[in-house]
Amino acid sequence: MFVATDINDKNFQYAQENVKRNNLQSRIRVVKTTAEDPLIALGDKVPFERLQFTMCNPPFYESEEEMLASASLKHRPPNSACTGAPVEMVTAGGEESFVQRIIDESLKLRNKVQWYTSMLGKLSSVTKLIEKLLESGNQNWAVTEFVQGSKTRRWAIAWSWRDLRPTMAVARNISSIPKHLLPFPSEFTFHPEFESITFLIHKIDDEMKSLQMLWSWDQHVSRGLGFAMENVWSRQARRKRQHLIVEGQTAESLSKSIDESKAALGFAVLVKQTGIKNVDVIVRWIKGFDSVLFESFCGMLKGKLEPR
Repeated sequence: MFVATDINDKNFQYAQENVKRNNLQSRIRVVKTTAEDPLIALGDKVPFERLQFTMCNPPFYESEEEMLASASLKHRPPNSACTGAPVEMVTAGGEESFVQRIIDESLKLRNKVQWYTSMLGKLSSVTKLIEKLLESGNQNWAVTEFVQGSKTRRWAIAWSWRDLRPTMAVARNISSIPKHLLPFPSEFTFHPEFESITFLIHKIDDEMKSLQMLWSWDQHVSRGLGFAMENVWSRQARRKRQHLIVEGQTAESLSKSIDESKAALGFAVLVKQTGIKNVDVIVRWIKGFDSVLFESFCGMLKGKLEPR
């Protein structure tokens, strides 16, 4: 179910009519709110306790004067002129303050929403809002840029208080902000040299099975999925695992004791043949907050496949 909210009576009426005209009442619910309501009114006017995501196209401008000044700088044909009503285009503090409200609400809602997202019309808003997310302690965010035609650009930010990591293409799809405002890279690629891709896959599979983690390999897509509760590839962790096996526990029972939902690290390993003798091994971070742990795992696997 998709829930849309609006504070404007006319917009609310048109939205309801559009939903009805397209027979989407079972999939879209339009809810009338007020300017005093939370932007994400979960459990109140929005009849759900949890959401997969929120999306927002906020009012860009602080005043009608700013909106008109911005429009005067653009030379657009009539069919591309902005037709938004003032209530859709103008808000106190502009888009930055509007999205800051969503950030503040997300600090209370936390995991009740998996991903919070918003479009932005100003690049300056992107950097300021990411800085505010970092100040709030967020460790999982994404930023991207939309290019419409040859001139119009828009941006979007997303953030989550959960530990499921987005892909690089989603999270770091922008080159116009300082690198320290980009999230930690969630993919690592290296190019080991092996006589055959089959031998390489067996090497990866055997190495992962030797560690105390949940691990599965899908041979049809040459992709493995793993979850670990901690650093289980250090010498100390390997010795501890071996000691438990000597005492009678099986490798299978040790792996089954791992709770995937509570894992500190979740990752995928993909093997791609890029040429007759060229192979890429791509490690993708899919779960966790600890970038050092992910980086350590990538370094370990690279070392096993590219011995000095």
